Amino acid sequence: MSITIPHRLYLPEAEIPTSWYNLRADMKEQPDPMITPNGDLIKEEDLYPVFCKKLAHQELDSETRFVEIPEEIREVYKVYRPSPLCRAYNLEKALGTPAKIYYKFEGNNTSGSHKLNSALAQAFYAKDEGLKGVTTETGAGQWGTALAESTSYFGLDLIVYMVKVSYNQKPFRKAVMETFDAKVIASPSDTTNVGRSILAADPDNSGSLGVAISEAVEVAVTTEGYRYVLGSVLNQVLLHQSVIGLEAYAAMEKLDEYPDIVIGCAGGGSNLGGLIAPFMRDKITGKATGLRVVAVEPASCPSFTRGKYAYDFCDTGKMTPLAKMYTLGSGFKPSANHAGGLRYHGMSPILSKLYHDGYMEAVAVEQTAVFEAAKQFAQLETILPAPESAHAIRGAIDEALRCKETGEAKTILFGLTGTGYFDMTAYAQFNDGTMTDYIPTDADLEASLADLPQV
Repeated sequence: MSITIPHRLYLPEAEIPTSWYNLRADMKEQPDPMITPNGDLIKEEDLYPVFCKKLAHQELDSETRFVEIPEEIREVYKVYRPSPLCRAYNLEKALGTPAKIYYKFEGNNTSGSHKLNSALAQAFYAKDEGLKGVTTETGAGQWGTALAESTSYFGLDLIVYMVKVSYNQKPFRKAVMETFDAKVIASPSDTTNVGRSILAADPDNSGSLGVAISEAVEVAVTTEGYRYVLGSVLNQVLLHQSVIGLEAYAAMEKLDEYPDIVIGCAGGGSNLGGLIAPFMRDKITGKATGLRVVAVEPASCPSFTRGKYAYDFCDTGKMTPLAKMYTLGSGFKPSANHAGGLRYHGMSPILSKLYHDGYMEAVAVEQTAVFEAAKQFAQLETILPAPESAHAIRGAIDEALRCKETGEAKTILFGLTGTGYFDMTAYAQFNDGTMTDYIPTDADLEASLADLPQV
């Protein structure tokens, strides 16, 4: 088989964005505001016990279109950014499609994912505020690794609550975090009130991002000099991740290209929101009305495609404010599949609003189909993708095959959010035929949705 060397366009260092882009400033209708369980609006100062003050401001700021990136953060961005925009020539050839397939590759850093973009920002603001340390949760471990790198760089302590099933599946993620001096705890744990209550009811609970969030928030608000940071879902995180989309937009301009379809995997929404930001701006403002934006989520945790658009807690322990989002219920217990970073019960309020208003589409795909796409991509494009990222690959392949059927030469852009070198247990199970698919029943979802807050 002849191999075509992938086309990889690197922007010069000088073209790393100087500002993040806040998509909310261009949305025709804003996402519904965060509220208390009593229905009161959350004010900026209400978030200060949980978040750094500047991050709390970014969370609620829907007016500032561009937010300047502090030079201390840009200096670290220069180590691994701009990330390459690549054309998947070999995949196109193998599929026999007239479509052009581009991907923005975010795996060129030690964390192996896009998560470092926001981790650096959140660690910087914590250091700038004079804090001692931060707490967080992590699913597959990419966010925890990225944050450990960042807190080590800025001289902060870090406590990570890692979802227990991933903690057991991916011990080397824990080892990397510990290499950067993070303290890593399997969640649910006996170190918090929330964790102890969950284990008392279910000693074999394998954990979820919602549970890990509860534990991390509890420790942050009860430990002097600490605040909580989160790797997805929040408005502030999508703001920081806009560097992905801004770079992709600039690179495609240099190639005289513009996507017909933009695709991203969807768990909480950080990479998808970051990738689509400038393209969605074009769609909202009428510059690219024909653009399709597609979120690809796991069929085992289908927030967009089977969830309810409603106010819900962002954590299982019900310690956080309520956000209006597509949710499966904060008590939803996801299956122990290998898409660890996508096992979250809710979705970004920004993306939820865009989906609700018809600016986005969503599809849910099964685990074995995702790994089929991952293996094909690895063999053809020489990058082993993370299971989360492979959801976007699956979506891109499916769209390219539709182009083959219709003869349409569309341009597809997807986010390759990270590498899968810590996910070899999953690849081994796929290769030996022991991987299975799980799709929650309607009864499963009805049970968790029945507990939604009545507001």
